Amino acid sequence: MCGIVGIIGAGDVSIPIYYALYALQHRGQESAGITTFDGKNLFKHKSQGLVAEVFDEQILKRLKGYAGIGHVRYPTTGEKVSENIQPFSFLFRGRNFAIAHNGNLTNTEKLREEYEKRGQIFSTTTDTEIIGNIIADELRKSNSMEDAVLACMKKLEGSYSVVFLSEDKVYAFRDPLGIRPLCIGETKDGYIVCSESVAVDALNGSFIRDVRPGELVCISKKGLEFIQIAESSGHGHCVFEYIYFARADSVIDGRLVYDVRRNIGQALYLEAPVEADLVSPVPDSGIAHAIGYSENSGIPYREGLIKNRYMGRTFIMPTQEDRENAVRIKLNPVRGHIEDKSIVIVDDSIVRGTTSRRIINILKEAGAEQVHMRVGSPPLKAPCYLGVDMPTRKELIASDKSNEEVKDSIKATSLHHVSIDSLIKAIGMPEDDLCLGCLTGVYPLWIKGEKGCPRYTDYIKGSYQTHIREFNE
Repeated sequence: MCGIVGIIGAGDVSIPIYYALYALQHRGQESAGITTFDGKNLFKHKSQGLVAEVFDEQILKRLKGYAGIGHVRYPTTGEKVSENIQPFSFLFRGRNFAIAHNGNLTNTEKLREEYEKRGQIFSTTTDTEIIGNIIADELRKSNSMEDAVLACMKKLEGSYSVVFLSEDKVYAFRDPLGIRPLCIGETKDGYIVCSESVAVDALNGSFIRDVRPGELVCISKKGLEFIQIAESSGHGHCVFEYIYFARADSVIDGRLVYDVRRNIGQALYLEAPVEADLVSPVPDSGIAHAIGYSENSGIPYREGLIKNRYMGRTFIMPTQEDRENAVRIKLNPVRGHIEDKSIVIVDDSIVRGTTSRRIINILKEAGAEQVHMRVGSPPLKAPCYLGVDMPTRKELIASDKSNEEVKDSIKATSLHHVSIDSLIKAIGMPEDDLCLGCLTGVYPLWIKGEKGCPRYTDYIKGSYQTHIREFNE
């Protein structure tokens, strides 16, 4: 997960970056940071906590500059320590740089060992620092950022969407499979690149398009420059962006996430119809799925659970005990809606099963006669190595249990997960353009100890082609 943003504007960009990070808060709740450049100096502030806790008016005023990047962190590679909070800033050959990254490299240890043998010292345990060091090392050989990113892509394996502040320019690039999202927008006095289109909306900007897989974007006061650095025969867009991670009002790789989830809900009814008194979501991630189920079934949509809006996402809390204790505080039953009723409860996914079991228990304690569970993702069978801190196979309840066994474990009256075929149809992309690794155990690239199916025909071109496009074209 993680959320990244980069902005070039006419005036100070700290407040626009702050608002953009606020819009991306759902992508990471551990820490937040902003780095800006005013033409001479870098200004930075970062700390553990939510965006509103890390920044205030006085801090934002000190972050001067017309160019800047920001980050909200969800930890995968690297411990939960202050040294790992992004963006990372460094000085190289008299030039100021800063970098922030969303994703997860699968060859981190190999690259770290390679650079340590050459005498490189690392101050963090994240893969982001490795990306910054590769770029700096390549800039030592050539002053071309395009050459540096090309060389970087040749070395990196895994998922990465990156924003890179090079004094008066913001660069952004995305891995050749396009696993993690990245998009571009225009603001009233400049441009923004960010993880999701909702950050563009937060600034009242205009969405331009998604950054293409393998593409490098350069934002400066002169405008936008697009350079296709790498190409692949197929892509690997993460299906969980559509199921859960992204905000429902985001557009991810040309698809409105809300509509995808609604399509999934409609498919759930066609695959597993049931007679019931009401359809209720697990808020908020199950809302659009539940609306789709209600539309196709004709069963009234009612909220059987009300969410405490001051609670964060339990999925990204650090321990299982934290997640379990948070469920009852986070969700409260509406007894008048569910007492003596048969309910279809719709959620985005079942991971370990403990949260689903607690939710069903809450509904039954509030008087529900039957609780039919419908799930907007297929059963999770395998871990994610590409940017989501998903449990091991042993912890995934569906990895070694049948549907009936999972149903009995969570105490549901009935249980159905959407099929992979229906999920693909709901997203509206070819299967070869999606990463289904957590559902099938087959990943779009080689991962040590796992099945892989590389989709690169010409993974990294020997030379890049430059395509400069004026915005009005």
